[in-house]
Amino acid sequence: MTQTLDILERLIGFDTVSANSNLALIDYVQSFLTDRGFQVHRVPDASGQKAGLFAVLGPAGKGVMLSAHSDVVPVTGQDWTRDPFRLNVDDGRAYGRGTTDMKGYLASMLALADRASRTTLAEPLKIALSYDEEVGCVGIQHMIGDLERTVGAPRACFVGEPTEMQVAVGHKGKAALRAVFHGQGGHSALAPKFLNALHIAGDFLAELRKIQDTLAMVGARDEAYDIPYSTVHVGQLSGGTALNIVPDSAEMIFEYRHLPADLPQDILERIQHGASKVLASFQRHFPDAAIEIDPYNAYPGLDVPPGAEVVAFAQRLAQTNGMTKVAFGTEAGFFDALDIPTVVCGPGSMEGQGHKPDEFITLEQLALCDQMMDRLLGELTGASGG
Repeated sequence: MTQTLDILERLIGFDTVSANSNLALIDYVQSFLTDRGFQVHRVPDASGQKAGLFAVLGPAGKGVMLSAHSDVVPVTGQDWTRDPFRLNVDDGRAYGRGTTDMKGYLASMLALADRASRTTLAEPLKIALSYDEEVGCVGIQHMIGDLERTVGAPRACFVGEPTEMQVAVGHKGKAALRAVFHGQGGHSALAPKFLNALHIAGDFLAELRKIQDTLAMVGARDEAYDIPYSTVHVGQLSGGTALNIVPDSAEMIFEYRHLPADLPQDILERIQHGASKVLASFQRHFPDAAIEIDPYNAYPGLDVPPGAEVVAFAQRLAQTNGMTKVAFGTEAGFFDALDIPTVVCGPGSMEGQGHKPDEFITLEQLALCDQMMDRLLGELTGASGG
């Protein structure tokens, strides 16, 4: 625990809010692992301001991969009572931005890496560290194609998002979309002669609400989730420049989060059909009316069969018989899509502490994670007999 907290203190000191570069943290982790004999493969982004890495220690083979992300959500506008980028341990809690999501897990990973470097491994320990997870799992999308050629696919992957050390076997997939509405501008005194782009957006929003109602009433259901159906959500709507000008354009940012049984292409087709219905009502009088829909980002869901070997493996390491599904998205679906058996299991509570001011992780949760790492080390050295 002492070593994990020491590492966590270093990690919290790096301001890796997604809008910032994460290179200082990646430099630290790369040096930490290289000094301990790991082969480290750095994967930079196109801008040169971000990077992730894959690393491996031990003999050739599949082994086990531990996966984390380096970025954190912003603190701007939040009422912190402590410096968010300085670890503060008080009354059984470690405070700081990212302690729960998910530098606490990363610290435990690195502490394990140190212990593993002082043993003889019977199979390899592999590490994945990504960037820009908090803005839609962007980094792992760029990195995942390099996994096989760098460290190779593992026999199991654990993504350490906060689950209170329960084994999570599922989460919804997500698509983020942008809709741009084109109308016809003019003076508001003559508004009926023109086409208000916000009116097109309003009618399209009504169509999205109908799609949501249909998904809730007759779509797939999974009672393991707090919201047991697929959802459609509008997060931003903007348009217009002044009260006396009819807006000629507007923009909407929206998303859908889907259960595995609701195919994302089917939901997208419903959205596109709704847009066509809206346009048909306007184009009779304004032929140039248009809606452009851009699905600009997406990540896959996760749906692991309860009887899968990786579930029993994770339960054994975490010493729990329970399973759960989480409301938030993770990078696990990208590993799963490569046929790598993957579950989500990590310390802390996303609902209780994640993304909030005075974010913290309990020392008890960190200790449970360290104990899981110790059991994994026993597996990798063959000492556990597993």
